Order: sequence, then structure tokens, then C-alpha cells
Amino acid sequence: MDKNIDILKEKLYRENNLGHDELKALIDTNMKSLDEEIFNLARQTKEQYYGKAVYFRGLMEFSNYCRNNCYYCGIRKGNLNIRRYRLTAKDILDSCKIGHRLGFRTFVLQSGDDPYFTDDKIVEIVDMIKNRYPDAAVTLSIGERDYASYRRFWEAGTDRYLLRHETANKAHYNRLHPESMSFQRRKKCLYKLKDIGFQVGAGFMVGSPYQTVDNMVEDLLFLKELEPHMVGIGPFIPHKDTVFKDKEGGDVNITLLMLALVRLLLPKVLLPSTTALGTIDPLGREKGLMAGANVVMPNLSPKNFRADYSLYDNKIATGLEAAEGIDDLRERIESMGLKADMSRGDHVDM
Repeated sequence: MDKNIDILKEKLYRENNLGHDELKALIDTNMKSLDEEIFNLARQTKEQYYGKAVYFRGLMEFSNYCRNNCYYCGIRKGNLNIRRYRLTAKDILDSCKIGHRLGFRTFVLQSGDDPYFTDDKIVEIVDMIKNRYPDAAVTLSIGERDYASYRRFWEAGTDRYLLRHETANKAHYNRLHPESMSFQRRKKCLYKLKDIGFQVGAGFMVGSPYQTVDNMVEDLLFLKELEPHMVGIGPFIPHKDTVFKDKEGGDVNITLLMLALVRLLLPKVLLPSTTALGTIDPLGREKGLMAGANVVMPNLSPKNFRADYSLYDNKIATGLEAAEGIDDLRERIESMGLKADMSRGDHVDM
């Protein structure tokens, strides 16, 4: 490994910051030959703030309707081959009941950008969950809304909000989305959420069509500027019913590298090892945890709907990805020398 690269790694570890050209050099070098020391430094950084803890979140994918037509997404509005569904408030509460009994103290409610779920409906659902389970955190991931809507969700008791920016380069964003979607609006939503007081999550795809190394650097620098509490990173996986069905998927090793670099740039961040990683590599989740991630999100959705929340092809929804496999997942995590943690798992500064 080049001596200059060693200097960059040390600088990143000590100062949690690098410039564009420095990050690009680090990524370029690792794309040729993956440097395990990057992952060691990322784990050390994570353990300074969170120790060996791996936080469990209970994921509920409550609607696969979406008003948007993102070119990469299997639940896009234009996909006529998908079986659409919406969970009722009772379905969601029943899933929470099962999750709470299993020990989950964070519920993540995720959906497409579905206009059926008005502000009133979301507020009612959040209010019911918080009243029934006051010791649990509620996270929403339901897309772009205006400031007043976000404010209502916050006042209802929502603790966190996830909104992946997908790419921090406007030209790249426009190649992944139709004209009806706005790069600036997406970024503004993230800053609105932070302003209100949410624990905010952003994130991006690795290996999405037309992505360059410079784009990945821009993503990292945007995250450093935004300073979100959570970052969701996963490989691009094509879906058979999208514009990008024939595009090549993202690479496991580059995704792991991005996880490690995010950990080093944002030492206190909550960083999931995603289902997408586990989809393209049977040990993807474990590799993500060894690259600095510290969150897993087993699926609490009713079993008969899980396969229909198909953001990409071959998404896994059973075994370790499902809430029913929680004991096996806990054992797998603890066999790695880590600690399964079912608490709320808030950001260390909150």
C-alpha cells in the first residue's frame, strides 16, 4: 500500500475528515486492492462510542404504493406487475405487539411515497404506538413531505426520520429519477427534518447506474456536511420491472468500503448493515458489521406481504432477515464477539 495512502488513512482516523481528492485517492486505491486496515479503523472508531453493541430495529413495510417513478425501484408507480397492499392501523399495531414481546424497542415504519397515508393517518398511527409502547422509539421512512407535515409527525411523538438522498450529485440524481422529482427538494427535506429536531437518516446506493467515484466522494462529503444521526447504505440491485433491469448491480466490497468511510467521517453515526447487503452476499450482514455498522433491522411485517415490498429482485425476507429468526440472528452476532442490543439505541448525542 502506498505510503501516502497510509498517511490519508491515519489522517481520516485521527481527524475524521478528508478533502475530495484525498477521499478519491483512498477509494481508487481500495477499488484495486481492498485494505483490511480501513475496516479495523472503522470498528475501532465505532467502539469508541458504542462498544460492541449492535442495535435491533423492528421494520414494518406498511405500504408498497408510491406516487413516484424512480427508475431503479421495484415499487415505482409505473410497475403494473406488482401486487399492491396497504396495512391497516390494526395490522401495524399487531406487528408492534409481536415486536415488543420479542424485545424490540424501536419500530421503523417504512412505505412508498403513498398519498393515501395522509398526515392525519400517520399522526394517528404514531400516537397509538407511542401511547401503547411509551418505552419504544418510532422511526418514519415515508418520503418527501412539507415542513408542516414533518412538524406534526414530530409533535405526535416520532423520534426519527429516514430519507435516503440516493446521490448528492444533481446530474446523477436526474439520471435516476423522472423530471417530476427534485434534487433540491430532497436535500431541503433533510435539512427541515434536522431543524425540527428528529434523529435524521440519509444515505445512498453504491453502484447505481452512471455512478462515478467522484459521485461517491460527493455523497461522503454531503453526509459530512449534513451530519445525520443515521446513514443507510446499500448496493444497487436491479429489479426486473424497472428501467434499469439490465444494469449491473453494486459490488459488495465497494459497499463495505463506503460503510467504513462513513463510520470514519461520522464516528457517532448509527449505521445499518442492510438487507441489500445480505441479498447479494450470504454473509453480507456480518461483513457490514465488521466494516463499522452497528444496526440490524429484522422484518416485522406480516409474512404474507413481505415479498410484495420488492424494491429490488431477490430480496430476502426470511431467516435472519425476519423477526422470527431473531434468536438465530442474536447468536450469529454474539458469535462475532459483538453484543445484540434490543434497547432504543439512540444516537450517542441524543
